[in-house]
Parts: sequence; C-alpha cells; structure tokens
Amino acid sequence: MVIRRLRNSTTSWRFDPNGGRAKLVSSFVSRWKLSILLASFFLLWSLFLFSRCNPTTMTPQLPHRASPRLLVKPKSSLSSPSSSVGTIKKPIVAPRKCHVTSSNVYVYDLPPKFNYDILKDCHHLNMFSDICPHVVNFGLGQPMSVDPLNASTSSWFTTYQFMNEVIFHARLLDHPCLTTDPAHADLFYVPFYGGFHASSNFHEPNHNARDLLAVELMEYLQGQPMWAENDGKDHFLVLGRTAWDFMRNTNQGPDFGANSLLNMPAVQNMSVLLVERQPWTGTNQYGIPYPSYFHPSMPGEMWMWLKHVSEQERPYLFSFVGGPRNGVGGKGTVRNEIIRQCKDSDRCEFFVCNGTTNWCHDPNDVMKVMMNSQFCLQTPGDSFTRRSTFDSILAGCIPVFFSPHTAYTQYQWFLPEEPSDYSVYLEADDTVNATKILGIDIEKELMKVPREKIAAMRQRVIDLIPTISYANPNSTNYGFRDVVDVTIGALSLQIKSLVLSSSS
Repeated sequence: MVIRRLRNSTTSWRFDPNGGRAKLVSSFVSRWKLSILLASFFLLWSLFLFSRCNPTTMTPQLPHRASPRLLVKPKSSLSSPSSSVGTIKKPIVAPRKCHVTSSNVYVYDLPPKFNYDILKDCHHLNMFSDICPHVVNFGLGQPMSVDPLNASTSSWFTTYQFMNEVIFHARLLDHPCLTTDPAHADLFYVPFYGGFHASSNFHEPNHNARDLLAVELMEYLQGQPMWAENDGKDHFLVLGRTAWDFMRNTNQGPDFGANSLLNMPAVQNMSVLLVERQPWTGTNQYGIPYPSYFHPSMPGEMWMWLKHVSEQERPYLFSFVGGPRNGVGGKGTVRNEIIRQCKDSDRCEFFVCNGTTNWCHDPNDVMKVMMNSQFCLQTPGDSFTRRSTFDSILAGCIPVFFSPHTAYTQYQWFLPEEPSDYSVYLEADDTVNATKILGIDIEKELMKVPREKIAAMRQRVIDLIPTISYANPNSTNYGFRDVVDVTIGALSLQIKSLVLSSSS
C-alpha cells in the first residue's frame, strides 16, 4: 500500500495542446529516480539491522578519561507530567554539583591491563555466556526496544548483573565530585575490573597464575605517592561479583576458582564495594546494589516510572522468579520448598528460570511478573544475595527475605534501618537441614499483613527506587541521587573517620 502510493505520486500533469485539457502522463524519469531511492533505502536498512543483531560486530564501549561521554545524549520520549499523583512528587531539578556530604574523588589512570584490556576479551569473561553484548553503552548493555511502560525510550537496557565495575567507572569519570588533581582529593578510586578477571580465571588450576594480576595491581598502587600518604586507607575498589570470588580458602577445602585479592594485607587497608560482602569478617567490605534494567537520563523518566508503579494493579499476592537448586539441605532445600508452595497456591505466580529456557533473560517478562505481585519472594541462590531483590524494588514489589544476609547485613547505605518498613522476613536460616522453612505456610503468613501496612510498605519500596538505580553515565543532569551518589557520600564519611582514627 505504501509503495503504491509512492508510485502514484510520481505521475505529473501536462498540458495537451490537441485536446486543450490536462492529461495525466507517466513520468519515466520520476519512476527511475524513485527506484534508485527505494533500493538505497532498503540496502541501508538491511545494513542497520545486521549491525544491531550481529553480536560479533559489537565492540566494548569503555569509559575514557579524555572523553567520558562517548554517546550522544539521547532525547527521552517521556516528559514530566504537570502534576503529582498520590505521594509521588515531581523531582526538583538542580544543577549537578558535588553533594555536601561527599568528597572530591580522584580516579586512577591505571595501565590498561587492569581494566580495558580485560574487556577486550569479552567473549571469554564468563564460562556460561558471551559478555560482549553486555559491555556496550558503558556497561548498560543493549537498549530495550520496548520498555515496561510500552514506550520506546532511552532509559531501559538489558543490563548484565555483574556489570557495575564498568558502570561505576563510567559514572565517576563524569561525576561532579571528580578531581583530576590528587592533591585536592579525599577519595581515590582504583578502577580494577577484578570481577571479570576473576570469572575468566575460575578454571585456572595454578593459584599463583590466578592471583598474578591482583599482586601486580597492589605492587603498582604501593609505589604511588597517593597511597603512601595514608597507607591506602583513602583508596577504594568496586568489584562486580560477590566477596566469595576473591577470598580463596587457605585451608584444605574445595577450590571453587576464587582468587585471594581480598585476603591481601594491602587490600584490607582499602574500602571494597561489592554486590555481596562477607557478612562476618568483611569489615572493610560494603554492599552496593546489583544493577537492574532502569538507567534514567532525565528526571522525567524517573518520575514517570515512580508514578507508573504506584498505580499498578497487582492481582497476585506473591510471586517467585527463579529456578530450583540441586542437592539436599541448605539453600537448595529452602528454595525448592518455596517453589513448591508457590506452585501449589492460586495466589502465587511462579516464573521458572532454568537451563532450557531464557525467559529470565527478558527484562520485560521479569518485570511484568513482579509488577503483578504484592510480595516478591527473595530466597538465597548460589550465594546469599540476588539481583532479583533490586528488580523487585524497581517493580514496586515488597521483598520477602528468608535470610538476613540477603539484604539486611549487606546494603545498610541503601535500605531503611528498620526492615519491617519495606520488607517481610520469614525465619528460614540456611542451616544444613533448613527445617524452619518446612513449617511455614508462606501464603498464610503474607495474608496476615494488614492492607494498610501493605500500602505503607509499598510506598516505602517505591521511595527507594532512585537510590538503588544507576543513572545513565551519558546523562548530564538526571535530577536524583543514584547508587553512585549515595555511595560516594557514605564512603566519604567512612573513610574520613578511618583516616582520622589512624592519624590520632
């Protein structure tokens, strides 16, 4: 139909002197021009689709000190409404500036073998999947063509859960607290992509080879005058994996592929930010949120999402997104019992994740399940924490925890001090037999929560969304405090206290 209209439009009117009236005459030249135009259009469109869909053409988009904004700032299709709904208020946009509680941050320009060169081998950074599609856009990954608001926007991405090393680095290189003069800095960020280095060496049998790059990093830092000033106490790392991947057991126990980065004495002087800290002995470790899928560039994008989740109808009482675990006892028993109860309940939606499907890799499907639920079950998986915790908060779904180490001992900088303000805790320690969970009827426990309490908890969860989100590194004025802003503020207070105590 469209092509037919274009062809009709190529005809022209000419005067016929014999008849004295207008006569419709086909224009051969116009049709020839149109044919060339259409052929060129389809050729260019085919090349565009091929470049978008072929992962082998993707190259990592890395943070760069000389030009931190490598992307052209996209225009958002979301505009901020003129009035607020309920308790969701429009953000007041102020010029970007270093927050009053934060300190100036100096970012080390490390030799590329400690960060950029690691990403160049993105096809082999994970034993289960190709990381190359996730490295683009400063680590945000591929843009979602349609977001959970059913609109084509610039703020939703298929972000890989272990990507915050790259995102954090890109954000700090364009942060208002950044200083290029180490003499003016109070915090020193070391952009080592240790998580990706660790995951690419899980199968390395030689412990010395597995630890070599971390050893070289510490030798490099200890040779810097900035380190000597406070013996590294004002330095910090961001690692995109759990602490267990950097704390190899020196005893004769099973070897899961970890290196010994966090066991090194020099590193123990530093502050280390991870998606999961060791909750008992990790005194210099601080939990920061896993990156989810929402990375706003403008205040209106955040405001619109808060409004949307606050008005969302939630037909299910609770839901679980995840897959079963093999083995008897511990986390596997807890998780498998939760799945059984969810599948047996008409009030629960179970969204299965396993090796035969990739449903859980589609952010739209995951968010839809959580946005349809009042409560989202967050049981430990391979470790205590889950990215799903932050997906559920983003969806405005109240998290239900079965271990205090899934959130309460991890993310004190980001979550309310009183757990019952935003979550439900069902006692189910991941002990060997995990008998406690077997005596709990999850549905009955959640049905006991008064409707007014649910409304208050959900509002508290929605209030958390800005501070557990990672703003788009390409944004110049996103209008809210995100994970990086909160981290720099909290870390400034923490490190100032450490430096003062060591000097007195």
